[in-house]
Amino acid sequence: MTQIRLENIAFGYAETLFEGLTLTIADNDRIGIVGNNGSGKSTLLKCISGEIEPAKGRIIRSKGLKFGFMEQDIPEALKNRNLYDVISTSIPEDERDFNAYKVHTALDTFKAPADIRTEPINRLSGGWQRLALVARLALSEPDVILLDEPTNHLDVAKIMVLEQWLNEQVYNVPLIAISHDRSFLANCTNKTVVIRGGQAHVFDHPYEAAKDLLSEKDKASVAQRSKELREMGRLARSAHELRQIGVNKRSDNALRKSVQITKRVESIGADLTEVHTEAKRDIKLGNSGTQAKRLIGIENVTITAPGGKILFRIDKLDISPGERLVIMGSNGSGKTQFLNRLHRAFDDLDESRKEGIAITPSAKLGYLDQHLSHLPLDKSLKDYFSWGFGLDDQKTTGVLVGAGFPVRVQSMKLGKLSHGQRARVALLGLQLSNPNFYILDEPTNHLDIVGQEQLESEIISNEAACVLVSHDRKFAQNIGTTFYTIKNKRLVQIASPDTFYASILETPDATAVRSEMDSSKKPKAPRPS
Repeated sequence: MTQIRLENIAFGYAETLFEGLTLTIADNDRIGIVGNNGSGKSTLLKCISGEIEPAKGRIIRSKGLKFGFMEQDIPEALKNRNLYDVISTSIPEDERDFNAYKVHTALDTFKAPADIRTEPINRLSGGWQRLALVARLALSEPDVILLDEPTNHLDVAKIMVLEQWLNEQVYNVPLIAISHDRSFLANCTNKTVVIRGGQAHVFDHPYEAAKDLLSEKDKASVAQRSKELREMGRLARSAHELRQIGVNKRSDNALRKSVQITKRVESIGADLTEVHTEAKRDIKLGNSGTQAKRLIGIENVTITAPGGKILFRIDKLDISPGERLVIMGSNGSGKTQFLNRLHRAFDDLDESRKEGIAITPSAKLGYLDQHLSHLPLDKSLKDYFSWGFGLDDQKTTGVLVGAGFPVRVQSMKLGKLSHGQRARVALLGLQLSNPNFYILDEPTNHLDIVGQEQLESEIISNEAACVLVSHDRKFAQNIGTTFYTIKNKRLVQIASPDTFYASILETPDATAVRSEMDSSKKPKAPRPS
């Protein structure tokens, strides 16, 4: 049954974000919305829910439709409320006392420490804020589920549990999700809306198939435009020849035909097939190379938490040029602490060797942490690159324009940029430093899908060695040449990420989360044949 119908809608402020979108949303539809940062994806969700009205067109909704909306951020009205209260707002006010046990169960399920349950939500980490929104949605029993970047800040276990709940417990509830997580889109959607260049393209396929179809559509558009331009050229030459004949031989008939053909050329020119051109914002990385057979050797090293707690031990680990290690493990197992320890080892190679981490002198480090904490937020774009990389004014301007930062934004301070823009600044810094060994902690955070795919391609094609941690399963699978997991406080090699992913859904934590989500579901409708 049709739940929502969008008819030729458009939306924009100073400029149009998207237009011409017609879409039917019915039971069992699972729609992924993808597009570059700032293309209007979140705006579209708000239009669908009725929070804002489109500039053009209309949206028809079934009467009494209840939306479960998981926003990117905690709603402003809830930011000063505590964790318990944020989750309880999903339950009608007159039913909260009776159903308080559901909120407590959710908090216990996610292992929320007692001391954070009464803390204002805006003081908690991004992960706890996302979990609060997941629990809030799970308890609300919606008719339509709207998700805005649902996997942000969640570890792989929680992402997979969320996917399982969506696919098994609310499979017949329409889902519209904005996501840059390609695995999530593959696992949870069957339709795709691509917002690009002010146009919305609708495909009855998940993202990867939709991407291929859009690419074929682009190729057809380029071919059609080339054909039209050739025809315009042929007609223009014909019009010119007729005009010459008309002038030289004083032929009114030739002149009339010349005018008619010229009008035909103008008509074709006015209706040329549009061809999409992406704004230039390439991610480029390098590899300065090395003759060493081994970049890093680690032996009998213990990784600890800042307070000294032992997290895991590495018996022996060698990293060769071109090798790309993916480190996997549950939250708190020590993945980021390992990357931090490896990063610090580059500060003093002699001391690090004594501690069991031997780094070849030709190893040149490129480092990216998930919080982009090395970026000086008080400096402007131009100052950062001229100060940090010794570029003159003209070179800095050219480099930034080539990376997708027009001159008008180059005087902005880094702190005023979006997280996606800051990620590109950090990656541009890596490009200019030209390392041969990368340490990458959640490098796809804040990157849209185009950015992820560009980064992926650059790392693979340049064959630089790297050690990375990522909750992005597609990225990890495509990038990695060797995979390790932290198990029983040891770093052990595994054949593929699937080994780790298969194990985490069977952990007690994951089972508990599923049980809580299951308890909040509506009675299931008969599965369609």
